[in-house]
Amino acid sequence: MKKLAQRVADLLEEEVGSVSGLGGGDISEVFEVSLVQGARRVVKLGRFVCVEARMLERIAETGVPVPEVLACSDDLMVMTHCAGRSGIGTAWSDLAVALTRLWSLTGTTYGWDEDYAFGSVALPNRRMADWPAFWRDNRLLCHVPHLPADLASRIEAVAARVHDFLPAKPTAGLLHGDLWGGNVLSEGGSVTALIDPACYHGHREVDVAMLTLFDRPPERFFHALDLEPGWEGRLPVYRLFPLLVHYRLFGAGYRAGIESELHKLGF
Repeated sequence: MKKLAQRVADLLEEEVGSVSGLGGGDISEVFEVSLVQGARRVVKLGRFVCVEARMLERIAETGVPVPEVLACSDDLMVMTHCAGRSGIGTAWSDLAVALTRLWSLTGTTYGWDEDYAFGSVALPNRRMADWPAFWRDNRLLCHVPHLPADLASRIEAVAARVHDFLPAKPTAGLLHGDLWGGNVLSEGGSVTALIDPACYHGHREVDVAMLTLFDRPPERFFHALDLEPGWEGRLPVYRLFPLLVHYRLFGAGYRAGIESELHKLGF
């Protein structure tokens, strides 16, 4: 902790009073730092924190609340401390407003200028003009070498038909990319910050699919987003990606979820 405190002090040019661990980080180490002058800061360690810093800055351009990045160097990022608790709570309506604003920052292609990773799982973001091809190559087939043969063949079968399931050129909105309830801070009925993004430009239904994995959004949330016809039928294709990531990171306990989505797609 002393070494971390000194690194933060050097970056901020302010004296650090204390450092304590923050819970909730399955992949990266996160700490709360109290400065001698009284301010609270959040420090995150990881290989891709400076990539994440640029993602947070891009989200901030939309007016959606995120932590402000105060400094970033190598594997250490220092951010402002945001009010609120982890979880959406009663803030579904405000989250719909925030996501609509986020997705309004559009790109001309699908992907991102930098690759990313969830821990040891690489997240290729090579830009492409064809959305189903992007999803096939960068979100499905990239996992195949790391799967058991029987599961890999079923993912390959979905990938071969991905153009049948997904629109070719949906609006390339700015996605959060890892949008589950734990990455939303809220207080009362308001979202106070979105945290831990894995941004790229893509179909907004990707964020919706991730939210439905571990959370149960109310119907008013979906209505407020005014999603395109057929959105519910596309969610299984999009949910496969985070489930595959979880399978690779946390083990075979996620296989049943993958197989459930495959079954919905007829594979």
